[in-house]
Amino acid sequence: MLPVSNPTSPERLLKKSRTPDKTTTDTDQKISFNSVGNSSANRSASIAASRSHCTWLILSLLCLQLLLFLTLRSIAFPSRRTPGNFPSPAVSVSVSSIESLFTSDEPLLTSADDSGRCETGRVFVYDMPKIFNEVILQECDNLNPWSSRCDALSNDGFGKEATSLKGVIPDDLVPSWFWTDQFVSEIIFHNRILNHRCRTYDPESATAFYIPFYAGLAVGQYLWSNYAAADRDRHCKMMTEWVREQPYWNRSNGWDHFITMGRITWDFRRTKDEDWGSNCIYIPGMRNITRLLIERNSWDHFDVGVPYPTGFHPRSDSDVVKWQDFVRNRRRETLFCFAGAPRAGIQNDFRGLLLDHCKESQGACRTVDCTGGKCSNGSSAILETFLGSDFCLQPRGDSFTRRSIFDCMLAGSIPVFFWRRTAYMQYQWFLPKEPGSYSVYIDRNEVKNGTTSIKEVLERFSKEDVRRMREKVIELIPNLVYAKSLNGLETFKDAFDVALDGVFRRFKEQENWYKWR
Repeated sequence: MLPVSNPTSPERLLKKSRTPDKTTTDTDQKISFNSVGNSSANRSASIAASRSHCTWLILSLLCLQLLLFLTLRSIAFPSRRTPGNFPSPAVSVSVSSIESLFTSDEPLLTSADDSGRCETGRVFVYDMPKIFNEVILQECDNLNPWSSRCDALSNDGFGKEATSLKGVIPDDLVPSWFWTDQFVSEIIFHNRILNHRCRTYDPESATAFYIPFYAGLAVGQYLWSNYAAADRDRHCKMMTEWVREQPYWNRSNGWDHFITMGRITWDFRRTKDEDWGSNCIYIPGMRNITRLLIERNSWDHFDVGVPYPTGFHPRSDSDVVKWQDFVRNRRRETLFCFAGAPRAGIQNDFRGLLLDHCKESQGACRTVDCTGGKCSNGSSAILETFLGSDFCLQPRGDSFTRRSIFDCMLAGSIPVFFWRRTAYMQYQWFLPKEPGSYSVYIDRNEVKNGTTSIKEVLERFSKEDVRRMREKVIELIPNLVYAKSLNGLETFKDAFDVALDGVFRRFKEQENWYKWR
C-alpha cells in the first residue's frame, strides 16, 4: 500500500545543519602555531607570512572557479536522460532547459529561441510532492493484485521492447515497437510535457497549468480486493487539496488547469460508496479541470478523449513514413476480422454474435481469440490479423471504447463501428468530422435482429472506396500514436501534440468567454 502524507503539508527537503569539523579546525590551529618562536619578532613575521599565504590562496581559488565557470559554459552538454527503468520525471529536463533560466531575457521557456514557436500557448508544470507520481511508480509491484506492473511501466511507460515482432514488421522498425500497456498515458504525457519546447518556468506567462498526478495508476490497486471507498478516493482528495492551495489555481478556480487520467472516465465517477471506482471527478476542485482520458463522458465538457497508447512509438518522421508505406502496400487477403472474446454469462452478448458472423462468412472473416486476457497489450497475432484485413470489427469493449480501435487503424485496417460513442463522440480532436471518410457504421440492432449481414454490407464497397478510406486511415496514423522521442517528431504532430494544442485552444476560448483574469 502506498504511503500517505498530510496533503496540507507536502514533502519538504530537510536541510542538515552543518557544524565545523573539529579535526580540521585543530589541524589548522597546529599549522598556524607550531612554528611560533619565543621572540615577538619571529611571532610577528610568522603571522604576516601566514596572512600573505592565505590571501594568495583565496585569490588563486577564485581565479580557478572563474576559469572553470567560463569553460563549462562553452561546452555543449547532451540532453539525454539518465538511463534507468524509472527515472524521476522531475529530473528529465535537459541541461539546456536549466541553462536558459539564467541566460534568456525572454519569458522562462525551455530555450530562449522558442518563443516564436509557442503562439498557441505555454504550459507550467506543477512541482508536486513525489507521492503523487514518482512514489507510485516505485510501488509498481503493488499496483495490481495479481502481478507486478514493473515491466509494463518500464522504459518511460512504453513497456518491454517488442522484439518478437521481428519477421512480422520491417526489421528497422522493430526498435520502435513495445508491449505498451493501455493505462500508461499519465507517464507518457508527464515525460513529454516536462521536455516540451513551450514549457515555461514562469507561471505568469502560462496559458495552461499541468497537474502531474497519476490518478489512474493510484486508484488501480484499490479497484479490487474489497478496498473501502476512502482508500479509492484518498490520493485524489489529497491532490485537490494541494492544488487548491496554489495561487494560480485561485486566479481562475481551475479553469486553466488540466490533468491526464490514464483510465476511462467511469473509473472516477462513483456516486455511492459501494459502487465501482473512485469519486475523483466529483471531489470539490475537480469540476473545472480539463481531463484527458482514454474514454470520456460524452456529455461532460471537461472530459477530453485521447487515443489509447498502442505499441508503435516512432523515433522520428522517418519511422512514421516507413510504417505508412508498409501498411499501404500490405497485401490484404481477408475482407474483415475480429479480435476479441465473448462475454460469458451475458445474454445476447454482441461479441459472441460477431464471432458467429465470422464463422458464417465462408472465409471472408478472420478471428483472434482473446479469451483470458491474451490480447490485453497486443500480440503479434492481432497485428498480423489487422495487417491482412480490409476491415476490422470494433464493438464496444468493457465500456464504450477499446484499445483495439487504434491497433486496427495503426495497421491500416478500416474500423467498423456499431456504437457512435465508441469513437465518433469520443476523439473529436483526433478523428475527422466525416465518419464515412475513414470508417463504416452498422446499426447493431439490425445485426441483432438478423436484418443486416455484416459481410454483405462490407462487400458493397468498391475497391476504390476501400483504397480511399484506407488512405485516410493511414494519413491519421501520426495523430494516433505517441512518439518515443521526448521532444516529439520533427514535422508530424503525434497524439500528445494534438492534445496539447487542443488544450491551449480551449483555454484561449474559455478566457474570452469567462474573463477570469
